[in-house]
Amino acid sequence: MYSARDQVENEEWLAEMEAAADRLDLSADARSYAVDMFLSSVPESDRSKGPAMAASLYAGALVASDGRSQTEVAEAADVSRLSIQQRWKDVLESAGLQPPTW
Repeated sequence: MYSARDQVENEEWLAEMEAAADRLDLSADARSYAVDMFLSSVPESDRSKGPAMAASLYAGALVASDGRSQTEVAEAADVSRLSIQQRWKDVLESAGLQPPTW
């Protein structure tokens, strides 16, 4: 779980997440899941926050059955697809969810 302080300290990243979610036309549920997952495990390093935000968007879309490809999310969030690929399973596991085994 996260605190209100986490939300305030990461306003800039949450605004970027919202803009990327708009570009992806994600549902409200996907956005909500993504925000919760991001704020529950925000990395310390600013350099890691962009990829973590994108991985949270991807994972949130999966959980909400509003899936987008890693490439689509990477382009919308302006990160590499590899950044998402390396992080999305950890984001789901941190939220207590089991990643799919396709």
